[in-house]
Amino acid sequence: MKVHFIGAGPGAADLITVRGARLIGACPVCLHAGSIVSPEILQYCPPGARIVDTAPMSLDEIEAEYLMAAASGHDVARLHSGDVSVWSAVAEQIRRLERNGIAYTMTPGVPSFAAAAAALGRELTIPGIAQSLVLTRVSGRASPMPNSETLAVFGQSGATLAIHLAIHALPQVVAELTPLYGGDCPVAIVVKASWPDERIVRATLATIEALVAADPIERTALILVGPGLAADGFRESALYDADYQRRFRGRDGF
Repeated sequence: MKVHFIGAGPGAADLITVRGARLIGACPVCLHAGSIVSPEILQYCPPGARIVDTAPMSLDEIEAEYLMAAASGHDVARLHSGDVSVWSAVAEQIRRLERNGIAYTMTPGVPSFAAAAAALGRELTIPGIAQSLVLTRVSGRASPMPNSETLAVFGQSGATLAIHLAIHALPQVVAELTPLYGGDCPVAIVVKASWPDERIVRATLATIEALVAADPIERTALILVGPGLAADGFRESALYDADYQRRFRGRDGF
């Protein structure tokens, strides 16, 4: 018996990996974070599967589900939104599985920042302007941020910031980043990326608060900040330059 931690993707049921869908279909038990995982993902569960919404459950109760499945020899599909490698609370579950001698696997999923970039129709790394993407968040009740990991620290780099779980702290985001990026720096908020009710707010650090105040956003939103979000007159990458020879191009005369 194994517990399969599966990145369920950002929302849309067809943005789960083939491996993830196959594993869900092979597991007689499915645990999913119902508050943030689209119910459409559950269509991949086999008939008669035990489907448990873990949103109202404690870690002890989730562990009890794993132990019950192990006693019955049933594999478990454990679904988390986006990708399981970040902000999924998988680490603490793995620790308990290992303590109980229960095997597990991890299957990556499409992360929310990738779905947000697709919704915006933008590449997040722009030649000469932005070549780094920082995935971060702000302190919250569930988990505080280390003192060395602040928006001010990351903002010093000028990189594109993908700020998760922070829509409630938008004034803080604006206050900390405006001195570093300037008030005219582009901002994009993507709400429920890839869901049917997806919403996009485009603004600048100087204007974003007023726009959101006029039409509030409560949750499931990603804040993107950086000059690359609106870059237009950037130089082209050398990757496809006619004079750029690389080992896979195999052009004659170079």
